[in-house]
Amino acid sequence: MFFPGSRYANQLPYSFTLANGTMVQAVMPPTPGVAAVLGYYRRQTGNRLDQIAGRFLGDATKFWHVCDANNAVVPDALAARDLVGIPLDAVATG
Repeated sequence: MFFPGSRYANQLPYSFTLANGTMVQAVMPPTPGVAAVLGYYRRQTGNRLDQIAGRFLGDATKFWHVCDANNAVVPDALAARDLVGIPLDAVATG
């Protein structure tokens, strides 16, 4: 259902019935825990989380690791932050 490496890949699906009787499957969004950060990156105008993840994690699709390191469930929660925490598992140097 989700691509490998997705933050939802290990979430267990559950089923529920809508008011009209339709049965649907869903997953709970993972709740970020307290993640250790390697340091903080001062975001430049126009920097997107996928670009930051690509630079520091070596994979733009790992933007959700940046969200987790900043205790943000959705990327938009980091949109107004000047300093973005870089996850401890950062591998690439920038």
